Amino acid sequence: MADSSAARERLVALRNALLKHHKNLLDSERDLYERDIARIASPSQFLQLLLEDPHFAWLRELSQLVVLIDETLEWEEPATLADAEKLIAQARTLLSPSEQGSGFARSYYDAMQRDPDVVMAHSAMLKVFSGLQQAG
Repeated sequence: MADSSAARERLVALRNALLKHHKNLLDSERDLYERDIARIASPSQFLQLLLEDPHFAWLRELSQLVVLIDETLEWEEPATLADAEKLIAQARTLLSPSEQGSGFARSYYDAMQRDPDVVMAHSAMLKVFSGLQQAG
């Protein structure tokens, strides 16, 4: 039971950090969209863009990871430390920017190049990953 409690604690910490990071990325992409494409007039328009516009498509992968963590936390059988490790590793891999990469990795790299707030948020995520590693 202690293992499932530790796993849950780690997953909640990961989830909360990813949500905060996701918000930073959303803000950054919104700023870019409004600068280069068009003003976003309302929260409902922004939600519609997040769901359908190709400009925001790369962020959906991070959204899906948060949903996967939420689903894991709601399992009837508590998540194990191995389950937590797998999701932590998945998050660490996803949040690896790459200048030569494609998809999320390249878009994440581009966001880090143009927005110092994204760099700071990435740094905060690295600290979270380090703390989660020590907890394991």
